[in-house]
Amino acid sequence: MKTNLLSMPVASTISDVERDTGVAKETLRVWERRYDFPQPLRDPNGERIYPFEQVHKLRLVKRLIDLGFRPGKVIQFSAAELQTMAERAASGKPGQAAPHPELQACLALCKSQQIEALRRKLSQALLVMGLTSFVTDLVAPLTALIGEAWACGQLAVFEEHLYTESLKVVMRGAIFSLPQPNANAPGAPRILLTTLPQERHGLGLLMAEAMFVVEGAYCISLGVQTPLLDIVEAVRAQRIDIVALSFSAAMNPRQALDGLAELHARLDGRAELWAGGACAALQRRQPPFVRVFGLADIAAAVAGWRLRRPGRDGQPG
Repeated sequence: MKTNLLSMPVASTISDVERDTGVAKETLRVWERRYDFPQPLRDPNGERIYPFEQVHKLRLVKRLIDLGFRPGKVIQFSAAELQTMAERAASGKPGQAAPHPELQACLALCKSQQIEALRRKLSQALLVMGLTSFVTDLVAPLTALIGEAWACGQLAVFEEHLYTESLKVVMRGAIFSLPQPNANAPGAPRILLTTLPQERHGLGLLMAEAMFVVEGAYCISLGVQTPLLDIVEAVRAQRIDIVALSFSAAMNPRQALDGLAELHARLDGRAELWAGGACAALQRRQPPFVRVFGLADIAAAVAGWRLRRPGRDGQPG
């Protein structure tokens, strides 16, 4: 029977699925043959397209893989069963305490779309905690909680976007309120912040920028999805010391490692390459030419850079 594609919800191409779930195209095709899932339809040109329900299930499968499950052990379950498994696995990770009530309160405001109330709560927390603790103790775990809720289907995409935009407003205001170091100040590393072209999530980048500015770094942010050639050109034009890249859990590990290797080769020693985030590749196969840090490690990382580069003469390199 011929399927009427016009009557169906908007489907995703295989490139969309790779970007949104972090599952590589090659892996999707292998799963299709080996496990009979996913089961893509075909567009008029014969290209694979994936219905929303299959993309949702793939997100849950990827979430469970990140939690240590093997795809063959979970892929046969329904989306509802996978969601239950993901929630149980996440809450039962060794050494993980129950989320702080403040986190749950913020999540509830996001789910109920009370955006102004969420901004007020975040702004009040910032005033009480100070920027460093606000980022490490509230924003980072809250962003992870929001991501888990989205991956498990408890949060709509637009609700996750509302959270992202609300947090950006609060964080940008906090960063701009800090004293900005002179671009040529001694001991102030010039840091370029961005993501690889395949990475469209920018909250980790914003959190890192806040931590760098607190440590007296001079930061230049290009936002997300910057082509590699543009990163290299910015490094040259702005005399950058450090390129800091953020990677989300949705970033495909192979693309992350390949992109880092290519950028390292293109930079040719002109700047150090730093990275952070939840991408599994950074933890399991850290490249030797990349320094990987968590948010809480940034102060020590900047101090270490100053030991390696104790002064700056303010003259063009």
